[in-house]
Amino acid sequence: MQSLPRNSFLKRIHNKYRLVILNENTFEEIVAFKLNRWTVYVALSMMFIILIGLTIALIAFTPLKFYIPGYGKAGSGNEYESLKLKADSIEKTLMLKQQYLDNIERILKGNEVPADTAVLKTSRK
Repeated sequence: MQSLPRNSFLKRIHNKYRLVILNENTFEEIVAFKLNRWTVYVALSMMFIILIGLTIALIAFTPLKFYIPGYGKAGSGNEYESLKLKADSIEKTLMLKQQYLDNIERILKGNEVPADTAVLKTSRK
């Protein structure tokens, strides 16, 4: 068996080939391409990269991203903001009610009531 020279890969990658598309009925030549393996490799690689880029863009910039598990729902941002406002309001109300109960407890025990009851009046508005 004869061994191939070291640069045979480089020679094969630059060999010229001709791709011809014919009409089957008339054998008329429709299109002819002159190609080599390197141009085919580069063209297929570029098409693959473009296809991946388009797929990522389609998912990232359309509502398709909401079908990815763990991503979330479409209106979840507004819902989180609304829930945050409600939680803050509930927390403030709870603090005021606790302060009110503490004042009543002090009155019932006979201790002095703090003079900063203006905080209660302004925060109830």
